[in-house]
Amino acid sequence: MAGKNRKLITLQDMKKPQDVQLSAPDLNSYMKLPKPYDTVESQPALKEPKGSWTEKNITFLDGYAGIENLVRPETKEEERALVEKFLSGLEKILSDDTNRAMIQPLLLSLEYCAKCNTCSEACHIFEASGKNEIYRPIFRAEVLRRIAKNYLDKNRKLVRKWDENDPDLNWETIARLGELAYRCNLCRRCAQTCPLGLDNGLIAKEIRKIFSQEMGIAPKPLHEKGTMLQLKTGSTTGMTKPAFLDIIEFIEEDIEEKIGRKIKIPIDKKGADILLTHNAGEFMAWPQNPAAFAILFEEAGLDWTLSSEITGYDSVNYGIWYDDYQAKQIGTLQFKVARELGVKRIIIGECGHAHRAAAVSLDRSVTGEHYIPRESSLPLLWELTRTGKLKFDPSKNNFPVTLHDPCNYVRSMGIVKPQREILKVIAPMFREMTPHGVDNYCCGGGGGFAIMNSMNFAEFRNTVSTRKKFQQILNAFADTIDNPDIPKYICAPCSNCKGAIRDILEYYDATEKYNLQYDGLVELMVNALASMDRPYLEFLIEEEE
Repeated sequence: MAGKNRKLITLQDMKKPQDVQLSAPDLNSYMKLPKPYDTVESQPALKEPKGSWTEKNITFLDGYAGIENLVRPETKEEERALVEKFLSGLEKILSDDTNRAMIQPLLLSLEYCAKCNTCSEACHIFEASGKNEIYRPIFRAEVLRRIAKNYLDKNRKLVRKWDENDPDLNWETIARLGELAYRCNLCRRCAQTCPLGLDNGLIAKEIRKIFSQEMGIAPKPLHEKGTMLQLKTGSTTGMTKPAFLDIIEFIEEDIEEKIGRKIKIPIDKKGADILLTHNAGEFMAWPQNPAAFAILFEEAGLDWTLSSEITGYDSVNYGIWYDDYQAKQIGTLQFKVARELGVKRIIIGECGHAHRAAAVSLDRSVTGEHYIPRESSLPLLWELTRTGKLKFDPSKNNFPVTLHDPCNYVRSMGIVKPQREILKVIAPMFREMTPHGVDNYCCGGGGGFAIMNSMNFAEFRNTVSTRKKFQQILNAFADTIDNPDIPKYICAPCSNCKGAIRDILEYYDATEKYNLQYDGLVELMVNALASMDRPYLEFLIEEEE
């Protein structure tokens, strides 16, 4: 597992006491960025963690903390209860009865790893961290594998209780393993490159499930401020139905003001062909995105609607990142709304994880009366472009454009071609990232990272998990990066990806300094519509003014 001249980290290392940190953050050891960020001096300084949480939270893995309620037990009794719950959860994720949807790929991934480290070389987090051993994809898998071997029999049943004198297992081991599960974006690039097709991202997700479903431990932005808020209000943002309707009215007014067209966005239209769903974050942070969808769908004459019902206007389903039960609850409600409207299909807007949740993961758990066909918006948009239902003037997008491939489109669903074919039509200066398509790197915000801003976790995201994507962006625009007069557009057709890219551009002060812009695909399409006599993209409107 260890590379040349590197120390092999063992289960005993994972069991060290709280004041031992396996690897301190060091910008000098991180993957080098291209110019103008190729020196440590050119990068933001790492901040010292502050606040009372540093004393009680689990920061002794790498100095970062991603889970607010993963705190050190105060008594031996609490420690024993947590360790035993972990072991019980381990037995359940390896059981045919309690994890039947994922048991086959999970067992294959645990039992057949050849330790070839192909996955490590493919992992953006391992590379960006300066190849820190604890971030190897097989490291967390190997720790889980050894615990299972020590405590479960060949039928994957618990055969002994925890002994607090066990040289390989205590609370520190489990706490570090829990945090390690949140040092993985679940992007599955490791599975894409594994010669045996094994999925270390799945293993990380299953560890998260143990902590959530068995131990009641999960990051607040995913559970309390995500899933539970969505079940209560209908949206992960807390946006209620009256607030949603007010935002739709604002979007209609904004469309008219921006492009001079009156468009009435259909709401709760019974029997429509399409129910369009959006990540609710788009309505709050990027309303130009649902507005662009409305403009394109109206221009193409589609029969479509939005829903104002609970969970019907928010395609988010954070449960797929950490808790199967929560994922099924949200998915069932979302599909029920579509069935009650009588639409023929759900079209998923620009949200990668909503694609994976609604179109892939929930195929294994939501069936029966609430089942309804779900499709990505990308093939539909390409069909409208290819058939001429949407006509474009590409000269309106006469600036460099590159494409970020959301992991859940390209690796989870195989949607690679449609977005590229559209860009070839509407963006004459389109250039690919290297690598791209199924080999592209995660934005660094996947698996929940984009919304995990508690304690000092945002610093891990900005300095490590998003670092490879920032390198790709700089390299894609290497020919113009030094010219701030030229806008450079990062096409990121996913709400989570846009959030991560927004944060990394802000962290490195790159938006204004190098005129790096970002938004989705549909905004770029609207900007290039032949029927439009005004620019749609904000940075072009500002230039015109």
